[in-house]
Amino acid sequence: MRIEGKTAIITGGGTGIGRAIALGLAQEGANVVINYSRSREDAFRTLREIREAGGNGDVCQADVLKDDEVRRMCRTVLEKFGRIDILINNAGTTNFVALEDLDAVLDKYWERAFNVNAKGIFLVSRACAEELRKNRGVIVNITSIAGFNGMGSSIAYAASKAAAISITKSLARVLAPEVRVNAIAPGVVWTRWVEGREDHVQRYGNGSLLGRVAEPEDVANMTIALIKGGDFVTGQTIIVDGGKTIL
Repeated sequence: MRIEGKTAIITGGGTGIGRAIALGLAQEGANVVINYSRSREDAFRTLREIREAGGNGDVCQADVLKDDEVRRMCRTVLEKFGRIDILINNAGTTNFVALEDLDAVLDKYWERAFNVNAKGIFLVSRACAEELRKNRGVIVNITSIAGFNGMGSSIAYAASKAAAISITKSLARVLAPEVRVNAIAPGVVWTRWVEGREDHVQRYGNGSLLGRVAEPEDVANMTIALIKGGDFVTGQTIIVDGGKTIL
């Protein structure tokens, strides 16, 4: 897909991986819509960066768990830009609970993880599906290697990311052949999620084949490469972890 002139929605696009993807797509010439739920200041800061670099975009508040808000966001994007071509389901959440501490995995952690990390992907994709079909668009879901190895910030988080990978496959089936649906599964990434855990993160990176932890731009670069050059790729999850999972 040629990205220039296309319109992209990035959920949770104001910080971390979402921000890096937003900046990268804007640099490629896309109209970038930065979705946020609560991080309004971060979303507008990212929009300023895009515009200062000569790009085009906007922000749109919507809770990915509320179908009416998600559909309103899609209508707003269509009114402003006239089309939706790219959807990046990046919004995510977690609670840090040691895997062995089973009693600490509260019901509310399960509900929040599955709602945001799995159900949110479905709701936003469903709302955009008709427009994406019309434009032969692309969906990329940001998941995690936790969905493969059962590790990560909590058992609930890992399970929700496995669900996101499954949803990716299901959407690829039902939206084909017009829409390609894939996922990116990063390992640990230097974002605000790992603040206060820098020593652990550094040890993790040192133990990968490439000897470092991913930056948000590593994930963004692969996401954009998949959009631009993956015209015959759908239903797949691409791991971006410096080779950690094969050790």
